[in-house]
Amino acid sequence: MNIPSELKYTKDHEWVKVEGDVATIGVTDFAQSELGDIVYVEVETVDETLDAEEIFGTVEAVKTVSDLFLPLSGEIIEFNESLEDEPEKVNSDPYGDGWMIKLKFSDASQLDTLMSADDYKALVGA
Repeated sequence: MNIPSELKYTKDHEWVKVEGDVATIGVTDFAQSELGDIVYVEVETVDETLDAEEIFGTVEAVKTVSDLFLPLSGEIIEFNESLEDEPEKVNSDPYGDGWMIKLKFSDASQLDTLMSADDYKALVGA
């Protein structure tokens, strides 16, 4: 299982890559493997400002639909539109081409609530 050490993680199995005041967010390798073949990713919250823990979209797999929870408060500034035609990128490259949104976060102190790679490994038993 791939859990890159430079990323932050949530208990809801999202990863966060921070660059300045923008966070790129997607679902972890563990999450995509648990979901199975992903057939649709829906994010209709672009240009909206949401609080941490609010639902920002959904991911649909062959056997289930799961909500996506925002790890940080802020404005969703971009959706990975390539996922509309190729949602399977979430399965094949969850930390690269399978990213989901970019968020301009409003409270950097919330980064302290995210898990390190080691903490996330412990959570999923890796």
